This record gives sequence, C-alpha cells and structure tokens, in this order.
Amino acid sequence: MTQILPLPTEDMVRETAGVDTPAQRSAGSLGRRMIVIAAAWILVLLVFGGVALDRVIASTITENFDQANEYLLTAMIRASDVGPDGKVRFTEPLGEQRFFEPYSGLYWQISGTGQEPSKSRSLWDRSLEIGDPLSDASVHHSDSRQFGDEPLRIVERDVVLPNSPVIWRFQVAQSRNTLDTQLRKLRRTVVRSFAILALGLIILAGLQTIYGLWPLRRVRSGIAALRRGDKALLVEPMPVEVRPLIDELGGLITHNEQQAEEARRHAGNLAHALKTPLTVLTNAANEQDPALAGLVLQEVAAMRRHVDHHLFRARAVGRRGQGQLSADPWESIEGVERAISVMYPDVRFDADGRRGPRMRIERQDLDEILGNIIENAAKYGGGSIFVTVSKVGPNVQILVEDDGPGIAPADRETLFTRGARLDTEKPGTGLGLAIVRDVTGIYGGSVTLEDSEDLGGLAVRISLPRAD
Repeated sequence: MTQILPLPTEDMVRETAGVDTPAQRSAGSLGRRMIVIAAAWILVLLVFGGVALDRVIASTITENFDQANEYLLTAMIRASDVGPDGKVRFTEPLGEQRFFEPYSGLYWQISGTGQEPSKSRSLWDRSLEIGDPLSDASVHHSDSRQFGDEPLRIVERDVVLPNSPVIWRFQVAQSRNTLDTQLRKLRRTVVRSFAILALGLIILAGLQTIYGLWPLRRVRSGIAALRRGDKALLVEPMPVEVRPLIDELGGLITHNEQQAEEARRHAGNLAHALKTPLTVLTNAANEQDPALAGLVLQEVAAMRRHVDHHLFRARAVGRRGQGQLSADPWESIEGVERAISVMYPDVRFDADGRRGPRMRIERQDLDEILGNIIENAAKYGGGSIFVTVSKVGPNVQILVEDDGPGIAPADRETLFTRGARLDTEKPGTGLGLAIVRDVTGIYGGSVTLEDSEDLGGLAVRISLPRAD
C-alpha cells in the first residue's frame, strides 16, 4: 500500500529552514514586565501622592500666612476710632515696625466713601486698590499684582465704626515673596524626596523580581542538566509556587521515558518476531526448497500479523499521550452495529444500558476494540449479540455477550496470545483479542472473558476509565 505523506505546514518549513516558529518565539522577559509594571505603578502613586501632599502643605502655609495678616487686621480695627474731623485714628500704636518702613512689604490702608484714605508709611507714594463693596462683614483674602514685580496677599474687611455712618474698608497687604519662597523650597524638597523614594522603590522592585524569579533560573539549569544526562529528575527544593511545575515536569519526563521504553520494547519484539520467519525463508532459499513458494506465503502472513499488531499498538500509545481523550461508547457501538449488520445480516444485535458517561480513549481505538470483539461474537456465536453499558465506580464497562458455545476457562487466557485461534476453519489472523488486551492496557483499562448468564455463550467485559 502506498503511504500518502501529509503536506508540509508553514511551521515545518520554517523549522527546517532554521527559522523560529511562532511557538518558539520569545514572548518577552517576565522579569522586565514585572519591573515595568511595578515602576509605572510606583510613579503613578508617587505623582498623585506628591500633588496631594503639595496641596495640603501649601494650603496650610498659606492659611498660617493669612492668619498672621488677620491678626494685624483685627488689631487695627480694635485700635481704630473716628475723630471730630471724621477721620479714622488709632487709639494705640500698632506694634509692627514694618508699617513704618517704606516699601517694607507690609502695608495697611483704611478707606471710606467720600473720605481720603489713611495708609501706612510703608506704602509711601502708593495706594492699595479698592474693589467692589464686600458682600458681608467677614474677612476676605485675595492675591494682587497691582505693584508690578511685588505680588501681594491682601486681607480686607468692611467695618462700621461707632459714631460714624461710613463703611470703612480695612486692608492689610503683605508681599507674597516670603510665602512663595517657602512654597518653592517645600516643593523642591518634596520633588527630590519623592524622586529618591521612587528610585529606591524601583530598585527594590527590581531586586525583589530577580530574587523571586531566581528559582526559575534553577529550573532552567536543572532542565539543561536533564538534557545533558547529568540527572534523571529535578529533586532540588523549590518554592511552593514552582513545585507544581516541577512535579508536572517530572511527570512529563517519566511519561516520555515510559513511551520511549515502550517504543524500544515494541521495536525489539517486532525484530524478534520477524527474525524467525526471515531465518526460515533464508534457509529455504539457500537450500532451494521446492516448497519455497508456499513457505513464503505462510511466513509473510505471519510477519504481516506481527507488523499489524505492533503498528496498531504503536498508534494507540501515541494517541494516549494526547490530552482530553474522550469517546462516547454508544457512538462506537452503533457504528460497529451498522457494519456487523452488513457483514452478518442474520445476526440479531441488541444493546442496553446507561447513556452519558464517556470513556478516556481515542474514538478510533474504541471502534477497533469493539469491532474485534463484536465481530468475533457474530462469527463464532449462535446469531444473537447483546451489549450492555454501565458505570462502575471510576470506570465505564461494556459487556458483549453471545449465544455461542462459549470458551472453556482453561482456554481463555490462550486467546490473548498473538496468533492464537481455537477455530482454524474460519478465516482470521488470531490478533483480535491480543490487540484488544494491549490497547485497553495502554489506556489503563482491562478486558476479561466470562460466561454469559443471559445468553449462555461467551461474555467479554471491557473496563476503561471515565472521561468526565
């Protein structure tokens, strides 16, 4: 038979050409991702924290600055009185010396409607601007740049003094230079402190990432040692987060070793099985045996049986390594029933049992198992076949019964031997039950021969693990 090879895929072509396939390309550094995420989060937190801290401290310093000016404003109002000439005068001197120094940065002014403003000597030839009337008698704060390069922080209040119908505007203004200098120093200190803190936290995050991912480097070194053959398994102590990965890796290595050992054993068995027929044919050819043609046909048939058996077993072993194996036994039973009804139209086929549970086996292998067993029941039975599906603990069982003569208990184990046949008059290779036992064993199941209680013939019980 000519073997049709699959067309090469794009990944196979790239791998042959020495180009990395998508599965082989690196997805980037895990440690770099962790450091970048930590650094970004640290910077975001520190920026928002720094802005919030700056607002709180700036508000506190400005409030203290205003409270000092409010104290001076209150002292002015308490010491103010209206003289006979209708002007405001102080009944006691103000204790702040800067009010008497020209352009000292601290000023006061009292203004009234229709009255000449009274002002401190520190204003000299300047005057404070009077805005719109205030809405209430409380203290108001504002910033002003009416003196050009000297920004002011103004505290003002409208007051009605005794024996005067005039509303007087009391104002205290102080240069913001001192306040702004303090705020600049504060912000410079906060920015430097937070920058150092951010750098320290990022370095700490980097060290933590390197230390946290260090066990993965040990895993890499251990895998390299496994590839070199220096050790068989990774047995070094690992953190609890990495230990499951190591355990799964150990299980994978053990599984691969088991498959490799099975492959070597199958190859040895096949070589041993083919050695005898080849020796017989070689000797017959050398001796020019006249019965060579018949001998060739006989030995070739034997070699074909061995090759078919080992090829099927090798395919089952390969499919066992695939994940998420699952097969519905009823789909296989119904498929085999359709085939048997064509091959043996006189055979009556019945099935009963539980539907729903699935078996952990490849569908093709389950079809092969049931096909061998049910075909034997149709071939050697009396014309009736009954199949029962049941769930027993962690397994699903399929019982195939026939109404044939049955098999003596002493001969049942012999039927599982490759090439063994009790009825040589009917065609067959003698590999059916041997293949069934091998394949069910590969999937962790079992097959047994029993007496049928209902039909009186042979009962074949297949048990395989559940897939759900």
